[in-house]
Amino acid sequence: MKKVSFIFPGQGAQQVGMGREFFDACPESRLIYDKADEVVSGLSDIIFNGPQEKLTLTEFCQPGIITMSMAALAAFKASDKFKEIDSKFACGLSLGEYSALCACGALSFEDTIKLIERRSAFMTEATKENHGAMAAVIGMDKEKLTAICQESGAEVANFNSSEQIVITGHADKVRAASEKLQESGAKRVIPLDVSGAFHSSLMQTAADKFERELQNFTIKTPDFPIVSNVDARPTADPAIISSNLARQITSSVQWVDSVEFIASEGITDFIEIGPGNILKGLLRKINREYKVHNIRTPADVEKLEI
Repeated sequence: MKKVSFIFPGQGAQQVGMGREFFDACPESRLIYDKADEVVSGLSDIIFNGPQEKLTLTEFCQPGIITMSMAALAAFKASDKFKEIDSKFACGLSLGEYSALCACGALSFEDTIKLIERRSAFMTEATKENHGAMAAVIGMDKEKLTAICQESGAEVANFNSSEQIVITGHADKVRAASEKLQESGAKRVIPLDVSGAFHSSLMQTAADKFERELQNFTIKTPDFPIVSNVDARPTADPAIISSNLARQITSSVQWVDSVEFIASEGITDFIEIGPGNILKGLLRKINREYKVHNIRTPADVEKLEI
């Protein structure tokens, strides 16, 4: 059996119609969409029919991406192909960490969607308290970027690859950092169309509320470890998982270190499960020798060769 790690995409991967083929072809996938509709009324209709503007809204986008990811995983598990792999780790980019937790059995699907609803609400409240912003920085040394952020008062949201790092924080501080980064040789600095400064200290009120909310949910010992966004370390301890979920709201997403940790354990085959292929692109930038297999349609399951 081939040792693999599951990886799951975050917000931004959503597409109208995502997962429709799984819904039509696989009873196990259809059950996932039905369960999602019980938590978020009409979610399947929005996923399949849009419009895109509505699907992009956080309250539909986040549960929608998780639903499609879990529907794809359900179809994969129902196939003979699943018997050929040995899943050793799971991790996800930001929102994708919740898909990873569901995939490894730490959270039920219903609880995953409910938690995302609460997380989204708390983060929306926090965005109204502060005028935050985010920007993607292309082609800037990590240490140099971090130093400029510290000088400007901006923060680092995502270490996505050696070529792409996302900064966050108060809008004026992100603007100042962006100007300094461009002056210091960044290839591009791209303001992101987001409602707030996610993965920054401006989300602390959301993190505090979410930490209390987590006490109402049961996190189980996962079937295999999850590698956390917060510290890029594996854990199967429910208490640590819970703590990391609260911390993730304000912490930098250590995606590069997470992927490199998994590779250091001898696993260089990754299965990206969910809409799009954003993570495949990021992993190619981290190390072109990593193999990333995408599962976005039933055909992807059938042709999967590891």
